[in-house]
Amino acid sequence: MTYTIGTLSCAPGERAQGLIQVGVSTYGVELGIPLIVVNGAQDGPVLCVDAGVHGDEYDGQEAVRRVLAETDPATLRGTLVGIPCMNTPAFEAAARASGIDHLNLNRIFPGDADGSYSQRLAATFVEQVIPAVDALVDLHTGGAYGEIAPLVILQGGYEDLATDLALAAGHELVWKGGKWGGTVRHPALAAGKPAVTIEAGGGTYREETVTQHVRSVRNVMRHLGMIDGEAELLGTYTEVSGTFARSAAGGFFLAHAEPGEECKQGDLIARIVDHYGAPLEEVRAPQDGIVLWVRRIRTVRPGDEVVIFGAIEGEIRP
Repeated sequence: MTYTIGTLSCAPGERAQGLIQVGVSTYGVELGIPLIVVNGAQDGPVLCVDAGVHGDEYDGQEAVRRVLAETDPATLRGTLVGIPCMNTPAFEAAARASGIDHLNLNRIFPGDADGSYSQRLAATFVEQVIPAVDALVDLHTGGAYGEIAPLVILQGGYEDLATDLALAAGHELVWKGGKWGGTVRHPALAAGKPAVTIEAGGGTYREETVTQHVRSVRNVMRHLGMIDGEAELLGTYTEVSGTFARSAAGGFFLAHAEPGEECKQGDLIARIVDHYGAPLEEVRAPQDGIVLWVRRIRTVRPGDEVVIFGAIEGEIRP
């Protein structure tokens, strides 16, 4: 049957693209959520894959375009909705946050229809996209400021709803929780729809990371029965929780560990030095675990995030 999302309609076995309008720029150009839809010739679930919630995370944006371009509507069961760049003002600013109101879109969902542009963008997504999909995969990287180990974020409290989707992402590390609210996955989960965030790479654009994201999305599609083949699952997954380490001193950041690296309590993960090379601060592992994210931008100001450390909480077996 014909699929409709926002003002965009797509017949079975066809492709369509368009924009869900959120506002108009000062120079008269429509701003909103760009959509690519592939509507399968056969019935099945509706999967939404988004990227570009943060404008400086590029690999997921290309992965969305690539998956949609390579999906054949003649053999697809269900509908694939791609949002290659959710936050176009942030992309235009080459920044994590919008250049219009400087808000972090990934902390303000479900938004506010009467708020600033980012608030309205979040509210429009919740109003027009969430009701039109059955599951959500949110693609991220570590951004321009850092690099993250390949992992999937499974929101605590929604394990029954989203664990299967998380395992299908195909990454060994499963970050359980995410104590902060307001992410893209939150309104989908609240609506009873499985949703996860997949993280990989950052610091720059890499084809390797694009390929990782494409592989994850394809495996999720197999898990949902949208394309042929069995979803590939690992024998075991490592469940971690994340702790954000912030600098007390400003200076020059020097990493002593890489994303995904295991470490013991007390191991040196990073140092901050002044312009003469004198040590100002050391960042050490608070306990045994795994380094999840490491800063790549060398400039550090007091209070900046420098490392995300993952404490191992247990194993998950499919």
